[in-house]
Amino acid sequence: MAGDKRRSRPSIRLAADIGGTFTDIAVFDEASGQLTFGKALSTPHHLVEGISAGIAKAGSDYASAKLFLHGSTVAINTILERTGAKTALVTTEGFRDIYEIGRINRPDAYNLYFKKHVPLVERALRFEVKERILSDGEVERPLDSDEVAALAAKLGELGIEATAVLFLNCYRNAAHEARARDIIQSKNPGMFVSASHELSQEYREFERTSTVVANAYIGPRVKTYIGEIEQHAKNAGFDGSLLIVQSTGGLYDATQAKEQCVRMLESGPAAGVIGTQALCHTIGRDRAIAFDMGGTTAKAGVISSGEALTTGQALLGGYDQALPVQIAMMDIFEVGTGGGSIARVEQGSLRVGPRSAGAQPGPACYGLGGTEPTVTDANLVLGRLGADRFLGGEMQLDIEAAETALRDKIAKPLGLSVTQAADGILRIAATAMSYAVKGVTTERGLDAGDFALCAYGGAGPLHAAAIAREIGIREVIIPFAPGVFSAFGMLFSDLRYDFVRTGLTRLEDASFADIERVYGELEDQGRAAIAATRVAPQKTVVKRAADMRYVGQEHPVTVDLPLRVFQKQDRAAIKRHFDELHLVRYGTSAPQEPAEIVSLRTTVTGVMRKPPQEKIKRGGAAPPRAGLTGKRKAFFGKAFVATPTYRRAELLAGNRIAGPALIEEHASTTVLWPGDRLTVDPYGNLIISIGSR
Repeated sequence: MAGDKRRSRPSIRLAADIGGTFTDIAVFDEASGQLTFGKALSTPHHLVEGISAGIAKAGSDYASAKLFLHGSTVAINTILERTGAKTALVTTEGFRDIYEIGRINRPDAYNLYFKKHVPLVERALRFEVKERILSDGEVERPLDSDEVAALAAKLGELGIEATAVLFLNCYRNAAHEARARDIIQSKNPGMFVSASHELSQEYREFERTSTVVANAYIGPRVKTYIGEIEQHAKNAGFDGSLLIVQSTGGLYDATQAKEQCVRMLESGPAAGVIGTQALCHTIGRDRAIAFDMGGTTAKAGVISSGEALTTGQALLGGYDQALPVQIAMMDIFEVGTGGGSIARVEQGSLRVGPRSAGAQPGPACYGLGGTEPTVTDANLVLGRLGADRFLGGEMQLDIEAAETALRDKIAKPLGLSVTQAADGILRIAATAMSYAVKGVTTERGLDAGDFALCAYGGAGPLHAAAIAREIGIREVIIPFAPGVFSAFGMLFSDLRYDFVRTGLTRLEDASFADIERVYGELEDQGRAAIAATRVAPQKTVVKRAADMRYVGQEHPVTVDLPLRVFQKQDRAAIKRHFDELHLVRYGTSAPQEPAEIVSLRTTVTGVMRKPPQEKIKRGGAAPPRAGLTGKRKAFFGKAFVATPTYRRAELLAGNRIAGPALIEEHASTTVLWPGDRLTVDPYGNLIISIGSR
């Protein structure tokens, strides 16, 4: 047995995605091409236990792996729950209140109860030091090292766990920041110290301040968390590389993740978008909405022209009270609605989410002590889920507990039947989740109806058809293994490093020699970062982009630019790419107006081997007899209907199923409404044509 493990060690890749309710595992053997999956309840108090349980269910272990890929919500949850470290901010004299003043946005002018963002660092823990660097990088006032040393001692006395350092214009000259960081660290060896230039070399001091503070705030917890996973895996015999999924969907080394924690805020959701992109490439689609519904939240991202859409900045906590982070990440919109979302009655109205039952105690039907009605309980009561088939029969659901929770907490207070209460919960959930889809399409100037909805996560296939109807989407795709799809998506991730540098110049005056020099420096950083890992990629790919705007505008858009425009020094082509994107994003463009470059961006990718996308056995239009497992009464709109149930693993390519129907698999159930038509494609994906209401 030990000899077998030694032989397989060079080829096994583990991927683990921790959600609020379940931990998903994907195992890929590069030598044989075999894929296996595992799913276990998350263990919030010691997350690594859920990982280990999932790996065991997938029939693997740490000692057999050469790579361990990991995505987690620990970073984003630490910010949203405000459970981070006691953090201080050190900044340039006179700019202590940058972080609190922000952009003075008031998105709802007539809301008397509006509250602006609440900083992660209180004012008493924001400190100023004498120094000043000008916008061109020139030092106007040298840093007083003695003053910084005295402040460092004070930070230690105050019990500060993490310190963020932000000096004005440090994106042009980082010398003062680097020196201050080193002094504070030397005086406080156990403190987490983060300097803004290590995360962002863009202008906009408020956004950079918010980014470095967020990194410091979550740093101690994330660093400890990653360290625990490393040690646990090492103790279990793992001697390969631990790679963390970034918010871009790319991978970076755990050592880097411990210092640049903010780059993994959207770690898990980004992996699902990468999986959707890989699926689109396989089946020949160039536009899709990646929709992930798990136990706690629902997230959406977009594939357009075959590429996942990213952004250089995101708002944490919603626009109203948001804290910005200025890093590259997937353009993902999230709502607090998932399978575990709790339904309640407030002021005579039914509400669903954002509070979740999580993994402990979980929905009432889990039988683990939960008494609150959830979306999962509603699905069970309406027959969408089979009590004896959840997780392939591993977990028996308690329908009586679900009915009791719905009756006592929802139906009786509202004067409804249990069925009406459950149906109302699912209708509200579908509407809430449609906001996530609109957030990455309609609000970006895209027509959701032009895209297919790729639905995954344990609860995604249950609700996909209802959400598609809600917003006019005509096609839904349920991919292979949707219940563990984000973990599966990690196997398609590559090593990736994103860099940006601000340098404002009019396009007509821009020096291509200077542009090439900046890009060259950034790309060298990316190649060096890849070389510093223990991973040998198949090849290295470089992509370039620029933040551009019309002269006189305030906010730029990020324009992807092919390398040939720089090789040909083609200003007209750069302008044309910008005009076309501006038209898509805002519905208008001004080709006759001059444009300017604000920042240069580059992405350096170390391409890794991908799992094979294998075709399944072909059959006729009618599903095989082994695929039909019986009928179950399920509620659709007005009444319960005797609904055929199918075992997905038995379906063949070319099989067709008309709704209503329920297609069941180990970690998910796909709901086909009356009027819907399903076809199994050559790769085993379920392609659903949505019927009329």
